[in-house]
Amino acid sequence: MFESLTQRLSGTIERLRGRGRLTEENIREATREVRIALLEADVALPVVQALIERIKVRAVGQEVLKSLTPGQALIKVVRDELTAVMGSQAADLNLNVPAPAVILMAGLQGAGKTTTVGKLAKHLKERRKKKVMVVSADVYRPAAIEQLKTLAEQVDVLFFPSAPEQKPEAIVKAAIDDARKSYVDVLIVDTAGRTSIDAAMMAEIKALHAAVTPVETLFVVDSMTGQDAAVTAKHFSEALPLTGVVLTKTDGDARGGAALSVRYITGKPIKFIGVGEKPDGLDVFHPDRVASRILDMGDVLSLVEQVEQQVDKDKAQKLAEKVAKGKKFDLNDMKDQLEQMQNMGGLHGLMDKLPGMGQIPDAVKNQVTGKEVPRMVAIINSMTKKERRNPALLNGSRRARIAKGAGMTPADVNKLMKQFQQMEKMMSKLSGGGMKGLMRGMRGMMGGRGGGMPFR
Repeated sequence: MFESLTQRLSGTIERLRGRGRLTEENIREATREVRIALLEADVALPVVQALIERIKVRAVGQEVLKSLTPGQALIKVVRDELTAVMGSQAADLNLNVPAPAVILMAGLQGAGKTTTVGKLAKHLKERRKKKVMVVSADVYRPAAIEQLKTLAEQVDVLFFPSAPEQKPEAIVKAAIDDARKSYVDVLIVDTAGRTSIDAAMMAEIKALHAAVTPVETLFVVDSMTGQDAAVTAKHFSEALPLTGVVLTKTDGDARGGAALSVRYITGKPIKFIGVGEKPDGLDVFHPDRVASRILDMGDVLSLVEQVEQQVDKDKAQKLAEKVAKGKKFDLNDMKDQLEQMQNMGGLHGLMDKLPGMGQIPDAVKNQVTGKEVPRMVAIINSMTKKERRNPALLNGSRRARIAKGAGMTPADVNKLMKQFQQMEKMMSKLSGGGMKGLMRGMRGMMGGRGGGMPFR
């Protein structure tokens, strides 16, 4: 998300960063470039106008022009205003009500609503330690109920059965009764996909909302529809008392116009963003962190949280102790690291959270396909235990045998060994250089400014 916007803005900001002095003229020039970048990112025009006006007012004031580092001061202004337009701070779900707290999910057809119900159930169960039940009130789409049942089994939450011949209100009232008896904390209700111009369907969801009085009514919208997402959300917010928005398919959205437009146009906070199809692909929306990512400052806080949640702490501890004692990092250790990286979404999942990624050429970033890590693991699996412990044994004939066993070429094995050497260096930097060493190492793994990605 935001790749195109980040590239445009990071170039503008880089030019300003080193300026000893800023004038109204070069601030005007910079804001013109910011305006073009936002419009190209499909941000709604009223949002662009308001944002640029606020940046100009602050930028030509004492705050920037009198600053010792005016370029950096202007960057801070742009970051603050981007954060403000997206909602300033993360908006939490209101679950402090008598159980069960009912969350009603509304959205357009094909926005990823049912998948989002499964993701939200997993999020509440694992991160908020809630007992969760899900129910489908979608009696129109034949596979909707079965799809939700399958998702509930995957994420291990309760599922309340329903049938196409039932009325949505009757389904949800029965689910609430069952949730009370089962001491459920949160009941998430999936509803039928509808369009904002479908009067009958909108009347139905209004009646459903009135009948069950949910504590949260979340509008699920596809971020790839750009500023249309904000317009559609506004239509729904006029019909339903929405409490927030969930942006889905953000991994396929290179522009980010929806994220920058929704809050301003609807007045409703973005509470979550969805990534991919996997059940753990749901993140709390932090406007300040997203603003940093847009300006190519990375999002180290979210990266640290992701590591906290998804890294095997026992394995990490053992590796840390091994490195601290000066023992050699081997291919078994590399395999563990690669598998943990895959759990966090692979190289692609980490890239947009690392600072400076906007400066890496597209030709390099586009080589990240998601297949890199599994292929590297396959090569290591093709080695003997002795070879993994002692990589120095890997001569030409052994590499040819390993390549054949993994269904790849000796050149692929050579690339892996080059990556291994870089990881060895990264571990030595990490033992002495902390987070800075880690960041340098990761950027090295991703090809630096001009190197090639592993395993295209």
